[in-house]
Amino acid sequence: MEIRPILSALMRSKVAMILIGMQVALTLAIVCNSLFIIHERLIRMARPSGMNETDTFIIGSYGFGDGFNVKATADADLGLLRSLPGVVDAAMSNGMVPMGGSGWGGGLSLQPKQKTATARTAYYMVDDHAINAYGLKLAGGRNFKPEEISFMTMNDRKTAPVAIVTRALAQKLFPDGDAVGKVIYDDEAPTTIVGVVEALQKPWDEDSDIEYSVLWPTHLAYGNGTSYVVRAQPGRRDEVMKMVETRLSESNPSRIVRSMRSMEAVRARAYAGDRAMAIILGSVIVALLTITALGIVGMASFWVTQRTKQIGTRRALGATRGSIMRYFLTENFLITTGGLLVGGVLAYAFSFWLMTHIDGAKLLPWHYVPIGFVCLWLLGQIAVLGPATRAARVPPAVATRSV
Repeated sequence: MEIRPILSALMRSKVAMILIGMQVALTLAIVCNSLFIIHERLIRMARPSGMNETDTFIIGSYGFGDGFNVKATADADLGLLRSLPGVVDAAMSNGMVPMGGSGWGGGLSLQPKQKTATARTAYYMVDDHAINAYGLKLAGGRNFKPEEISFMTMNDRKTAPVAIVTRALAQKLFPDGDAVGKVIYDDEAPTTIVGVVEALQKPWDEDSDIEYSVLWPTHLAYGNGTSYVVRAQPGRRDEVMKMVETRLSESNPSRIVRSMRSMEAVRARAYAGDRAMAIILGSVIVALLTITALGIVGMASFWVTQRTKQIGTRRALGATRGSIMRYFLTENFLITTGGLLVGGVLAYAFSFWLMTHIDGAKLLPWHYVPIGFVCLWLLGQIAVLGPATRAARVPPAVATRSV
């Protein structure tokens, strides 16, 4: 088919051609960047925390009254929790869990008083039951011993002499060898690594070094407040949650049991914004593709109506239905291609803008644009198929009718 007559016809409808081309360009640019953002958000939301999230929950306790003894209460609570039916294990925590959003952090170094920390990390204050209660996997070394567990409040912060670190942090600190037995420093206080767990995320999901965590053998109380991580037997979490809340409340009337939530609820809350963004951008993509397809259908339908007598003349001169359809398909293909070329440039312009205005934004990978090209080409051809079919059905007798 000759392209020159098609281009000549398009030049007589420049406004419509430019509007549809720009619509295709903007659709490509926005859809490609939106899909990339959705993909990045889905990856974030799927990151494993290192915990057994399905069967685990956390619960807090806050005592009141002058006679309240937070250490004695914590010891009694742990004994009670570990004895309850359906409980696999329980551990005191410093209120920190992956994706929880709050907790302790600091810098670890390989030398005392090192000017710049080797790694920024989260500190989980736990005991010798924590690996089992959290559902962690010990990859090397050993667990804490009961005699290594100390008690600490916010007013007497101290560094533990031993620690367990995540595999990612161990590789960061000692990339050339086994981290077990090595000494690390929080400022100038030495700590010996006695074990390595496969993974345990920081509580802050925005951190790029989210896998860098340290477990210290310490029971930490915030004033009269304590918190516990409880792991239930598979399938019994909800049942155990109700029982734990009741039994803790009954065991000591001088405190309030509060902030009980499952790890699945913690994850849902932490990534609520990412989920909402993915849904919104997905809706935008569907809306843009629909509007673009309708725009192409409307333009092609208008041109078919406007050229009815011309089509009838071509049919009278021997043009087949197939050639009429190919004409409109080719015409739409040329408009779409022009828009896509502009859209490819816009897609990377938008991506660079996002990189300069949003922390953590990445450059759009190259393969998104060619995939977008193919998808929008197909969308354009499908959209114009109806009007092109209607044009092919115009009878030759139309050429003999007066306007």
